[in-house]
Amino acid sequence: MTLHQQASLFNSQKKEGPVTCLGRTFANDEARRAYFTEELRKQLPELRKMEGFPIGEDEDILALSDPPYYTACPNPFIHEIMKEWEAEKKSLYGEEEEYHREPFAADVKEGKNDPIYNAHSYHTKVPHKAIMRYILHYTNPGDIVFDGFAGTGMTGVAAQLCGDRAVVESLGYQVWEDGTILNEEGKPFSRLGARKAVLNDLSPAATFIAYNYNTPVDVEAFRQEAERILEEVDKECGWMYETRHVIDGVPQVDAEGNPVMGRINYTVWSDVFICPECSEELVFWEVAVDQEKGKVHDSFLCPNCKAQLTKKRCERAWVSRYDPELDETVKQAKQVPVLINYTYQKKRFEKKPDSFDLDLIRKIEESEISYWVPIEKLPNGYNTQQPIKSHGTTHVHHFYTKRNLYLLSVVYDKINKSNISLLKIWLTSSMIRTTKLYKFTLDRKMGTVSGTYYIPSLWTENSSAKLLDRKLRDFCKVGFPSNYSLISTNSTTQLQHADNSLDYIFLDPPFGANLMYSELNFLWEAWLKVFTNNGPEAVENSMQGKTIDDYRKLMTECFQEAYRVLKPGRWMTVEFSNSKASVWNTIQQALQEADFIIAHVAALDKKQGSFKAVTTTTAVKQDLVISAYKPTEQMAHNLTNAAGSAESAWQFVKGHLAQLATFIGKKGEAVVDIERTPRILFDRMVAYHVQNGYPVPLSSAEFQAQTMERFPMRDGMVFLDTQVAEYDKKRILVKEFTQLNLFVSDETSAIEWLRQQLMKKPQTRQDLHPEFTKQIQHLAKHEKTFELDELLKQNFLCYEGEGEIPDQIQSYLNRNYPDLRPLAKDDPIRVEKARNRWYVPDPNKQADLEKLREKALLREFNRYEEELGKSRKKLKVFRTEAVRAGFKKAWSEKDYETIVQVGERLPEKVINEDDKLLMYFNNAQIRLGL
Repeated sequence: MTLHQQASLFNSQKKEGPVTCLGRTFANDEARRAYFTEELRKQLPELRKMEGFPIGEDEDILALSDPPYYTACPNPFIHEIMKEWEAEKKSLYGEEEEYHREPFAADVKEGKNDPIYNAHSYHTKVPHKAIMRYILHYTNPGDIVFDGFAGTGMTGVAAQLCGDRAVVESLGYQVWEDGTILNEEGKPFSRLGARKAVLNDLSPAATFIAYNYNTPVDVEAFRQEAERILEEVDKECGWMYETRHVIDGVPQVDAEGNPVMGRINYTVWSDVFICPECSEELVFWEVAVDQEKGKVHDSFLCPNCKAQLTKKRCERAWVSRYDPELDETVKQAKQVPVLINYTYQKKRFEKKPDSFDLDLIRKIEESEISYWVPIEKLPNGYNTQQPIKSHGTTHVHHFYTKRNLYLLSVVYDKINKSNISLLKIWLTSSMIRTTKLYKFTLDRKMGTVSGTYYIPSLWTENSSAKLLDRKLRDFCKVGFPSNYSLISTNSTTQLQHADNSLDYIFLDPPFGANLMYSELNFLWEAWLKVFTNNGPEAVENSMQGKTIDDYRKLMTECFQEAYRVLKPGRWMTVEFSNSKASVWNTIQQALQEADFIIAHVAALDKKQGSFKAVTTTTAVKQDLVISAYKPTEQMAHNLTNAAGSAESAWQFVKGHLAQLATFIGKKGEAVVDIERTPRILFDRMVAYHVQNGYPVPLSSAEFQAQTMERFPMRDGMVFLDTQVAEYDKKRILVKEFTQLNLFVSDETSAIEWLRQQLMKKPQTRQDLHPEFTKQIQHLAKHEKTFELDELLKQNFLCYEGEGEIPDQIQSYLNRNYPDLRPLAKDDPIRVEKARNRWYVPDPNKQADLEKLREKALLREFNRYEEELGKSRKKLKVFRTEAVRAGFKKAWSEKDYETIVQVGERLPEKVINEDDKLLMYFNNAQIRLGL
């Protein structure tokens, strides 16, 4: 039985018989809701003390809630329900098997053209089928999945659909009769079965949408009620959307001489400007739009004085009018209707508004709305300032024309008299398109400017009734679940879950200053009467007084809570979409401060739908997926016991390697797992020790040398003894081995680029120089220029023609020059071919080079200290690697003052965009109590 069939069965039985919930039996579902609503009411005084409690009256919060499953405030029933779920899982599936998963590194390509995805829009939204792949990989049937920034609840939808065979098979997986799921390679990796979902968001609008997506619905009852409401609304408001049918400018009449009427689909409105030269009013549509050519001109002529103008040169025309909702006079930008698109006898026509249309609009404007409408004043915010300044749109109801506001208020009134919760998000789903935010375009591909409250100069007044009818059809296509998810409205900085209680976490959190959710949700929440408390909103927002450091602290608190409630050895996936390296580093820093260990970072190739390992912060221009884990109890125990000794480094490496993917690749291809390279392992080890306040036990040189001695190496990667056989087995089948794609932006990435080139083949300086010059064209402005010769001498070795030819060069010559193979190893011809080639040294010599390089870097850092001691100016040009080396040495010596003093003299952007500098600087400040 599919989930859709289960839902139909549940919906047909939902209200007919007794309902059992948390050990209590009720006559029906309404009795269950009534009982738990009163229980929630009793707890509201205490819940109001919690961080992130929404802004709203008790009665409005209770009216929106459906306890114990959904509360429009912190959910006090979470712990009790999760205990019940755990008992149910144990009863169905027995004792938990030993858990182990590698980080998810398979390709993900999921479109957004799905009824579930499209039914209700949101500012950011991950397709539920994409999330399903992660849940299937990391969890078992009955496991509890958590999303702390749930938005519209797609994680909940995904969790429940993991029990729907048809949907799972639509992802390209094969499902056996016993429920075993096979991946693309035909290997078992998961089992069919719904997972439980706990969803949380700060926004009441988000959680209410999520609740409706994740709650059993009688779709037929919903459809009938919605159609009844639309029919009644049409009787009351249909006249507002009528227009006279016109042919060649002539209004049509029927046989009796009555006007032939069409039904308006949408009306286009235009801003009006004032010519700065002659002070005449200019209708933007008339002066800037060329309908024949389908163009809106940036510059245009004043028809009165012929002045060449642009919008920037002109002032807006303003009008003062009485606002009956506010009972006061308001000043707003003047806008006039310029085009009407209407339907007559199932055909579409367009016309210029005539006297009938203008009189109709005037009549509607003068009418009184006898229903409740939201009249909240827009909050002072980053997004809300735009419509206030541009058009005088100061209150929620100003975003609507009078007739759309009237119709929506009638629909809202009728919905409130119904007990079908889905009707409210049916209303909110069409709401943005009924506002002045809906931009008109000549190609008719209209829409809003995402993530803003931008009111365009040409906007479309859609017919609200038509939009609702269209959305009704969308919602009736959605297969709603057969079981409830658990949903709460509060800050992720303060969760109600017990420690170590969740099996998997998926997060798509706010990223810096990308989107201001509390502001963007204000229109929806005004109709729901419950608003976001943006105090703990994790954003970078100057209007809220939140810097990127405040954002980091809030995200750290959220990740710390996630860490607390996640079971040891389990995984968290963080989806990341931000083009600023500073925000990317902030997220990494917050994860590390919360004690999560990052095991894999992948960039989503949107064209190919595939992931590629991330090597530099410039990759944040793509969507990223971060896989992080909470250490197992054994790993945590080993690290604690070894703290302060060199052994702690190796305990970390052993534990970390055990969590990494053994092999990444498919279909005859393999890629380097950057997480297994010695340099990245060293960085992860250092980060763990710094975050936990431990001294870093080994230098980079010591670490790399000992890594080669302690662990098997393959293709430049480190493995455990228990992993290397599996890697070798898969590696044999690989025809193509893909190296990491590097973008050279600093000294570290330049060295890695050289390492890649020399791993492929030992080369002379002359071979390397032309391409190296191209690669370093994109260095950061602050980065001190480095020479190819210097990097080669400090990090690699050169065969100058004396002594034995190194094995690295011998192997290359044998592979690529068949005529040299018969020659002796010391043959002069072979020696000459090998002369002056640079190559990657073996581990022992590499360690010696690392020591020499570190000394040179520290000498450079000491010069910076001396320079800063003589001047109060910031360092403008410097060698980032030298600062990193200096910070690392200062940390090992517990010289936190030096780190802070130098860090404060570096450009703030540099600190924020370099993950290592940021790690040392932030932790040094913490140690000093700053």
